[in-house]
Amino acid sequence: MAQLEFAAPAAARWTAALRRQQLVRLSVDGWMHVLEAPWDDDARRCLGLWAERGLPLVVTRQPPSGEDTIATGLPAPARFRRRRIALAIAARDVMFLDEFPLASAVTRMLPRGVAAAWRALLATLAAGDCGVRVYGAHGWQALTRLAYLHAASDLDLLLPVSSAAHADEVAHALASTAWDGPRLDGELLFSDGAAVAWREWRAHREGRVPQVLVKRLRGVALESFRDDRS
Repeated sequence: MAQLEFAAPAAARWTAALRRQQLVRLSVDGWMHVLEAPWDDDARRCLGLWAERGLPLVVTRQPPSGEDTIATGLPAPARFRRRRIALAIAARDVMFLDEFPLASAVTRMLPRGVAAAWRALLATLAAGDCGVRVYGAHGWQALTRLAYLHAASDLDLLLPVSSAAHADEVAHALASTAWDGPRLDGELLFSDGAAVAWREWRAHREGRVPQVLVKRLRGVALESFRDDRS
């Protein structure tokens, strides 16, 4: 986790530390400020539970303006109809940044018959210097111990990579694994914060699509990575 410093002049202190799919943990005062807003009953019950348990919010794409707030989101669990709640959080209300669980944390959530294949995949990725984490339904259920999973839930992987060549290796490992569990989805996360769906990346590098959708903290764009630039 990363502790934030909010001394003046404000936004520059934390903007550099943020990226998509990062978690933020709010202070007690921060949750009080959230709950002061005019939420509907379902949203208020969900946010009240988050405040009571000190559960995290996830950093989403930030607006282009440099306001002293962080755009975050909360995908609610099944009991709150899986609705998505957007929140603009004042920087002063964040205690620290956090991360989704390491992939090994969701092993017990997977069908028993794929546990060995899952461990083998994680070992392969670790040997290739990719410390994979899990977000999406599996990641949120591991974080909160609330019901998120359903029969069609993908297994969303956050895959840090250092270069285009590294991304190729990770995508190849995922595509070639013997796997009969939930669909392996997720993003390759480059060191500059750019993220690309690993399946799209593989199709692009194989020449099947001319560009890929690249997601960054403050926007999205179609880009080409046909060389080895990171």
